[in-house]
Amino acid sequence: MAKKVKIRPLDDRVVVEPIEAEETTAGGIVLPDSAKEKPQRGTVVAVGPGKLLDSGERGGLSVGIGDEVIYGKYGGSDIEIDGADVKILRESDILAKVV
Repeated sequence: MAKKVKIRPLDDRVVVEPIEAEETTAGGIVLPDSAKEKPQRGTVVAVGPGKLLDSGERGGLSVGIGDEVIYGKYGGSDIEIDGADVKILRESDILAKVV
């Protein structure tokens, strides 16, 4: 997703563009769409301002735009924005940041 995303997530939510699943196995077998696993890696394309704390301040997020993350297989909501499929997750649904 080279162009800027036209969505602003709220609170501690993060918009992630999934990285496409592999189309072939290590042995060279081509996988049909029905056999591909849901992607669990993606690139962060937008972040919210952070969770509102009891003190009235916003807590910072530990991920930023451009970070590659690993998230739970069934976490978040899948939506389409400007023809691109993206996933909106809470920061707590993100399992790890790829470094």
